[in-house]
Amino acid sequence: MYKFQSKQISFTDFNMPLGMKLNPKNRWIKKAGVIPWDKIERLYAGTFDSVNGQVAKPLQLALGALLIQVERRISDEETVLQIQETPCLQYFCGFPGYVDEPPFDASLMVYFRKRLTDLLGEINELTICEAFNSEESDPPSSDEDGGGGPPDPPNSGDLIIDATCAPQNIDG
Repeated sequence: MYKFQSKQISFTDFNMPLGMKLNPKNRWIKKAGVIPWDKIERLYAGTFDSVNGQVAKPLQLALGALLIQVERRISDEETVLQIQETPCLQYFCGFPGYVDEPPFDASLMVYFRKRLTDLLGEINELTICEAFNSEESDPPSSDEDGGGGPPDPPNSGDLIIDATCAPQNIDG
């Protein structure tokens, strides 16, 4: 069973102890803003057949944990510990504030991978489309002096490709 979660909170609303603040330039904070969590969550919710049973972990936690694991090249157990210890990773995984407890048992990573593997193509497409659309809507930036500078020259030249490492099906 899956229950939809609330939207990604603003990094300024993330509850940190002792009034500490998250750095908006942190790579995990930036990534959280680029990923279309709500669209991916609709895909993820469709993978659950039943309305009975234990409620599944939220998509943002499941996908976030897998992305952290892949980027950092760490084990399931280490992924859980990294999320537990790092506020920016907790924000990336959709937590409303810092919590000094393991977010889930490391054995759940197996289920996250199993459930999300079939959706990875669609998740990539949604993320790329979202990033492309946000680039189009942003106004073009100019140089600090306001001159804009000359346009970049078009690509030109020769491309040489060495195909010695390309796989081939050779029937003899």
